[in-house]
Amino acid sequence: MTIPSSDIVLATINAKYIHAAFGLRYLRENLGSLREQTTILEFTNQFAARDMAERILSRKPKIIGLGVYIWNVTQTTALIGVLKQVAPDVIVVIGGPEVSYEIDQQPICTMADHVVIGEGEDAFRNLCEAYLNGAEHPPALPKIVAGGLPNLSELVLPYDGYSDEDLAHRVLYVEASRGCPFRCEFCLSSLDQRVRPFPLEPFFAAMDRLFERGALHFKFVDRTFNLQVAVSVQILQFFLDRMRPGLLVHFEMIPDRLPDELRILLCQFPPGTLQLEIGIQSLDPEVGVRISRRQHQGRMAENFAFLNAETHAHVHADLIIGLPGEDAVGFATGFNRLHSMGPEEIQVGVLKRLRGTPIIRHTDTFGLRFHPDPPYEILQT
Repeated sequence: MTIPSSDIVLATINAKYIHAAFGLRYLRENLGSLREQTTILEFTNQFAARDMAERILSRKPKIIGLGVYIWNVTQTTALIGVLKQVAPDVIVVIGGPEVSYEIDQQPICTMADHVVIGEGEDAFRNLCEAYLNGAEHPPALPKIVAGGLPNLSELVLPYDGYSDEDLAHRVLYVEASRGCPFRCEFCLSSLDQRVRPFPLEPFFAAMDRLFERGALHFKFVDRTFNLQVAVSVQILQFFLDRMRPGLLVHFEMIPDRLPDELRILLCQFPPGTLQLEIGIQSLDPEVGVRISRRQHQGRMAENFAFLNAETHAHVHADLIIGLPGEDAVGFATGFNRLHSMGPEEIQVGVLKRLRGTPIIRHTDTFGLRFHPDPPYEILQT
């Protein structure tokens, strides 16, 4: 079988956590005239580096773009090592949260030809155009390229790129906004400058096309879905108007903001159609202040009671163990209190030292000791 060639190959190693190619779909759809010359390849952790390299290079690419995250940086580093041994002239561009900070400390950044930091749609397109659009000798391009903040109203949305297989077998990742208004020190979203919404009309049009193709499972990756209530109301109503058997919609929400406009709509979702992921992280007020995460605990408890009594939503709540100043007894107290609020699931995450986050300012005061290798989990406090 002849494998079609592609000037650009976008690749990522998914691991088991999220559909990591979501960001690569944005890159491909916004490459303009180069889009048709671009292929996306996805791998799992079970692939050996040489096998991934063989599949990528079988496309005869001139540029390879790799998405790098905390959970695939080790495998991606090994992949680049193989690529640079057997195809040293192919341009390797990396981007993603793991390589957007502390660049000079990472071997993977040294090995790559270019590192795009931040949102990459504009920056990656500019790099590819410089190399591929007729420039026999492209200009000297910087190794570190700032992605900037693309104008969301001008981005081509990636949802038409979902295949029929994606629709049949995957939860579809979608976003109505980027950014986060909060400054939680353990989270990379604390570094976002502001929340930026996508225009709703083209977003809804894209969602309608997914519905027409039979899509049923939608996971919103917006960090705080219920921040802008007027927008949240429109999105909830959009899905209520298209309710059908098998529909499942997932939102991330903050726990202490649930005004009547949202309550009215949340009550209308039938059983099995709505999942709410609610970030609690800690119920110790002093810890919350210390990590810049303030939440009104009275309203939080009231909102949990409402969700349990008045809606059919499946509520998933998150806690983090190992936050600075929270000992085992304090964590247990918070866990028991959250359990009494009645969420269907409590996910306990272990504190990680994500590159670039300000959580490290507490290292000496609270004796924080993190594992030196990804995913940099806390070892001791």
